[in-house]
Amino acid sequence: MNLHQFRFVQEAARRGLNLTEAAKVLNTSQPGVSKAIIELEEELGIEIFARHGKRLKRITEPGEHVLKSIEVIMREIGNLKRIGEQFSAQDSGTLSIATTHTQARYVLPPHVAKLREAYPKVNVSLHQGAPDQVARMVLDEVAEIGIATESLAAYDELVTLPCYEWQHVLVLPSSHPLLKKERISLADIALEPVITYHPSFTGRTRIDAAFAANKLAPRIALEAIDSDVIKTYVRLGLGVGIVAEMAVRDELATPGDLVVRPAGHLFGQNLARVAFKRGAYLRNFVYKFAELISDRLDRKLIAKAMSGQANDWE
Repeated sequence: MNLHQFRFVQEAARRGLNLTEAAKVLNTSQPGVSKAIIELEEELGIEIFARHGKRLKRITEPGEHVLKSIEVIMREIGNLKRIGEQFSAQDSGTLSIATTHTQARYVLPPHVAKLREAYPKVNVSLHQGAPDQVARMVLDEVAEIGIATESLAAYDELVTLPCYEWQHVLVLPSSHPLLKKERISLADIALEPVITYHPSFTGRTRIDAAFAANKLAPRIALEAIDSDVIKTYVRLGLGVGIVAEMAVRDELATPGDLVVRPAGHLFGQNLARVAFKRGAYLRNFVYKFAELISDRLDRKLIAKAMSGQANDWE
């Protein structure tokens, strides 16, 4: 048995048992993939895939166990490569970060700058997506570290650690009638058109849950994934904005046409998390970046969590 066979089996499973697609990804021929898989099955004495004619139909029960073992083997090979990179080039390489737009735009810039100061030969590659996409990029090793508020803790294959807490804020035009109230309630907001995040982004689930718990139905006028877009439409008078507090630092620093009101008492606190693929080898500058983005994290704690001694550290 060899690594080519392992890669072919793994890619066939990833591509929905479509050997033609697997061959394209692996830059080889479909017959070559099929032959390698059959040779591995013969060597192991089991069928990894059930077939109908020459087509793969499903993964067999022993095949599921084989795939899990192959996953471990391929992960450790990736770790070996990273160990080699680590010790041949201690202070250079690429840090790939998967995160949401809000994190990339408002949270990470100063930390990326500090990392570049500490490791000037390290390139940073930012991959932006929805929280589920962030998790998938870390699992697929497109990124070494993922940062998001939703979804990350739902994946057993990820080690997730709390990063920092944040709250939502209300954003209103400076002339909005609600600003005459000393304390704005959920019932007040429910009477207004609301502009906020798409349901899968930036703590939107907490916003919906807060209204539902009070038996209120918000009038969602517009949904977006970008806080700047939300603020733009608030400026146009389309409604009351609900955004993450880190997205309004400019408005707080230089008051202008928008007024910001804290809303943590209405929607609760949100927890941003950092995620690593379980069992992955982390290079020095990955640990350093994690320490930069949160004072809750240090190398010792991350290494302990990655070693399997803990699922999650709160």
